[in-house]
Amino acid sequence: MAMLLRKVWGSVLARAAAAAGPAAAPGSPRDRLARLPPEQQYCGSLSLGALDAVPTDVLAQILRLLGPVDAARSGTVCRAWRILASDNGLWAFFLRLGPEPWDLVVFAETHLAAGPDPHPWLYYDHSPQLSFKQIYGLRAVVPGTLIVDGGSGYCKYGWSKYAAPSGRCATFLEFGNIESPMYARLRHFFSTIYTRMQVKPSTQPVIVVLPLCHTDDTESARASRKQYKETVYSVLFDMNAPAVCAVDQAVLSLYSAKRTSGIVVHIGFNNTSVVPSRVMYEIGVETVGQGALKLTGYLKELMHQRNITCDSLYTVRTIKEKLCYVAADYEAELRKDTQASCEIDGEGWFTLSEERFKTAEILFQPHMGGMRAMGLHKAIALCMDHCYNSEVVGDDSWYKTVVLAGGSSCLPGLPERLEKELRQLLPPYISEGIRVLPPPFGTDSAWFGAKMISNVSTFTEAWCVKKKQFRQKIRRNGPLFVNSW
Repeated sequence: MAMLLRKVWGSVLARAAAAAGPAAAPGSPRDRLARLPPEQQYCGSLSLGALDAVPTDVLAQILRLLGPVDAARSGTVCRAWRILASDNGLWAFFLRLGPEPWDLVVFAETHLAAGPDPHPWLYYDHSPQLSFKQIYGLRAVVPGTLIVDGGSGYCKYGWSKYAAPSGRCATFLEFGNIESPMYARLRHFFSTIYTRMQVKPSTQPVIVVLPLCHTDDTESARASRKQYKETVYSVLFDMNAPAVCAVDQAVLSLYSAKRTSGIVVHIGFNNTSVVPSRVMYEIGVETVGQGALKLTGYLKELMHQRNITCDSLYTVRTIKEKLCYVAADYEAELRKDTQASCEIDGEGWFTLSEERFKTAEILFQPHMGGMRAMGLHKAIALCMDHCYNSEVVGDDSWYKTVVLAGGSSCLPGLPERLEKELRQLLPPYISEGIRVLPPPFGTDSAWFGAKMISNVSTFTEAWCVKKKQFRQKIRRNGPLFVNSW
């Protein structure tokens, strides 16, 4: 194999001249070229010299071993090598070897390369032929991007080229005085992120994950959304960021699940939001009060009733993450032995029984936790009914896919319980085909959705706003314009 590789690379460096050799062996590059129409056999060598007898699949395997750089260089030798080095399967192989999962690469390049689209469902089912060689080259030069996911409980930040967020901190809402102007608080927040990342703002683009807020279809809500988004751009460009991309949290959670439309159920820190992606601002977002903080507080209350002492909410949250789950049938679960234990560093062992599934039951029966609110399954069913009655063109079953997001949505059994409850609540013409998908990346789904965007081959051109663009728009249109991006 080593001798064969030396022969291949020798032919690349020597740029073997055209030569009329013996009859081409079946399956060889010359034989493959001889079968092409005359108009496709333009100038270039049809001979590989001593390698003419080598089958094409063997040469393709050699190119795989040589790697992408040398494979690309081999395409300059002659027509035969150009065909071999341009094979889509070869570059798909190289992309599979990269850090990004192959299915996410294909989804991103198929559905996200065109940038944010007001009607993504119109092309969702289309799968154009991708040139993986071109995609590989473009993705290789996409700059590393700083991703800042503001979150609802805490912020996740890190580099787009890394496998996971680099760090976590408080959200921007906890920076500065609550009465201080938004600009000052955001500037303090982003300055803290840049300091922790040890990077200058002027060196890299940045993606900001916008939390769910001001989701009503009212004049004041629209103005608040525009003002918030404009302030994010203003702060970052005043700090000399070269390019900024700001995307809604729910949209990115959909992308991480390889979807461009659907209903996102985000169990945030203080409340839970049911977001219909296509008609978010037309029919609004259903919000219920059972957030992660309420679940943790209710578990602490249940533990206190059994004289299980734990003062730290952080410890209670850890117990919730390790032991709690969602019962498929609450009444049946009460009759089972569900006792289980876990060890918390520095705190010792904790044993729970019914508390394990009673904690999450307040998502469906809020009155158990002393709340007068709608159950999560009823909020989703109401949202689906609104979506069914909305006038949206294209696929009329888009709302039947529910994507879960947020830390507490990782509780085992939640997707199955929601599917069961929704089928019981909704008529068959709506409930048929419903799927509830667990968060594909756990608590970091929105961050990974941003990571997919940041690594797409057209990121800087299709997704980013440049500083010059921003300033020109401000001069032409005045403030409150950035909602168009």
